[in-house]
Amino acid sequence: MTEQRAHTSSPLRAWLGLAVILGPVLLVSMDGSILFLAMPSITEAISPTADQALWILDIYGFAVGSLLVAFGSIGDRYGRLKLLMIGATVFGIGSAGAAFAPNPELLIACRALMGVAGATLLPSALAVLSELFPDPKQRARAIGIFAAAFAAGFAVGPIVGGTLLGQFWWGSVFLVNLPVIVVFLVLAPVLLREVRATRTGRIDLLSVLASAGGLLLTIYGIKHLAADGFSVLPVVTGLLGLAILTFFALRQRHLEHPLIDFSLFRDRTFTIAAVTGLLPLAAWSATAYLSGIYLQSVLGLSVLHAALLALPGAAVLTVTCIVTPAFVERIGKKSALITCHFAIAGGLLLLLPTTITGGVGWYVASTMIAGVGYGISFSVVADTAVGAVPAERAGSAGAIAETSNEIGNALGIAILGSLAALIFRTQGPDLAPTLDETLQLPDLVPAALRDAEDAFVTGLHAAALVAGLLHAALGAVALRWLSGPTTGEPDSSTTDEPAGEHLAGKA
Repeated sequence: MTEQRAHTSSPLRAWLGLAVILGPVLLVSMDGSILFLAMPSITEAISPTADQALWILDIYGFAVGSLLVAFGSIGDRYGRLKLLMIGATVFGIGSAGAAFAPNPELLIACRALMGVAGATLLPSALAVLSELFPDPKQRARAIGIFAAAFAAGFAVGPIVGGTLLGQFWWGSVFLVNLPVIVVFLVLAPVLLREVRATRTGRIDLLSVLASAGGLLLTIYGIKHLAADGFSVLPVVTGLLGLAILTFFALRQRHLEHPLIDFSLFRDRTFTIAAVTGLLPLAAWSATAYLSGIYLQSVLGLSVLHAALLALPGAAVLTVTCIVTPAFVERIGKKSALITCHFAIAGGLLLLLPTTITGGVGWYVASTMIAGVGYGISFSVVADTAVGAVPAERAGSAGAIAETSNEIGNALGIAILGSLAALIFRTQGPDLAPTLDETLQLPDLVPAALRDAEDAFVTGLHAAALVAGLLHAALGAVALRWLSGPTTGEPDSSTTDEPAGEHLAGKA
């Protein structure tokens, strides 16, 4: 009787545990995008420079992305639930600090602290989820829901931010995190159990420092070249960052317990999936951020109106995440990966007809069509990564999936956002570094205003075009690499066999 009761209560406990996990997952992803519509309000309140505004936006993503793999390994070794509890607490502290930050420097610091905490939450949450659902089909469904929550967080972040800003001051976009954190801290010890890996290994501190430092130095160089033009310091800094990242990648090949197992990338499906984790978030974050400014500062819409216009795309993205597991069962992960890139490319290119006098319809259509591709990518990448390794490495595998997402989110704003900033600086009226700063200038003549708006829209078009062409190219590569005869050869992307064992069999 006891054994039967334990068996029947286990599924309920698993689904309740999933519901608890989704809270911090939603927050971590939502905080990657919640500032997209809030930046004009923040700019007006604490007056960050153009460079500080970009760091406010993406220091969070860089902190999350550069530390995800390290914290995935730490959770595997020392306990995933313990790391979840610590991370949630620090995330709440960082959120409270950001809400009341009196200047850009403190806001950047608090956003960085939130990013460090977010890096502890995501891989451990995905690893605990995989332990809750040992059955492959239930796990795939749960991961689909996890991916939907993660995607929904990115999608609804601007909407939540815009809604809050319609009623409260800009700090409210951070305070909204605190109730969710409190509920998680109360329920997690009750519904989740501590999970550790059966095998342990050293955390290579040098690799952690190299991955984080190399990434930050590289992006620092890119940002300053775009914002200030050519000079020796950003070039040297960027090259140094690339050299450190190269050292990091080479070092992983010789470690017994690497932060990233690059051998997984020998599998073409895994490689396309990993890139699919990065590029869609880069495209989405850059175009969502630039589109938010376009809707408010160029078309003159209120922040609430802009938030409502993002609803259709967010709904399509979220629903696509939920139905993707069933969709993949019909056509396979390979076809799903191909489909997602062409859908994103088509959606992004719909931003090109937007002008300084109108483009709301093009924007909504763009987010809805691209949302199909984004939803597929989020769901497929997460499932592929967790299924690629044995259970004791689930935290590290989940970290690879979430790292590609978070790094993509930050790189999109850093690189594509810097491209838009470069175009504005070279083609605009040269009165201020950004459109919002230009609009705040006293006695701005109509001709200069039109030049500034034209330059900004040109930058938006350039970012959308580059991202769209990259997705079209990746879709073509996926079509060539992944499509082909499937008979007589198992597809590692559609079986329950871990990809690591599949690769070992090939070797």
